[in-house]
Amino acid sequence: MMDLLAKQRLVVEALEDVKGYDILVFNTARLPSMFERVVIASGTSNTQVKALADRVQERVRESGGRVYGVEGEKGGEWVLVDLGDVVVHIMHPTVRDFYNLEEIWGGKPVRLKREAPKREAPKRKAPRKKAKRRAKAPGRRRSR
Repeated sequence: MMDLLAKQRLVVEALEDVKGYDILVFNTARLPSMFERVVIASGTSNTQVKALADRVQERVRESGGRVYGVEGEKGGEWVLVDLGDVVVHIMHPTVRDFYNLEEIWGGKPVRLKREAPKREAPKRKAPRKKAKRRAKAPGRRRSR
C-alpha cells in the first residue's frame, strides 16, 4: 500500500511530466468524503487531457498502486481518475472555469514540498577593479 503523501507527489509529478498546468491539491480529510486528497489540473487540449490521465494511471500502477476507476476518457474535456484516497480531476480550461471545482473543495490548497535540487558550489568571480575618480578642477562653475 502506498503512503498518501507519496501518492500525492507521484500524481503531481506525473501531471508535470506531460506539461499539465494549474495543478492544485486540496486536503479533503476534514470533509465527510471517501478520499483524502483532490488533485485538479488542466490540459491545453482534449488530447493532452487524455495523455495526462494516462500518465497518472501508468505511474501509479508502476509504483504498485491501484487505479479504482476512470471516467470521461472518451470525451477528453474532463477525465476523473479514482485512486482510492486520491481523486484526480484533469480538465480542459473552459470546463474547469465553468464547474469551478476549487470553490467546491474550498480552503487552501495543500503546499507541496519539493525535493531540494542538488546545488553546485558557487563559482567565484574575479574581483572587480575600482574605477579611478577624476578630480574636479577647482573653481569651475557653470554660468547661466
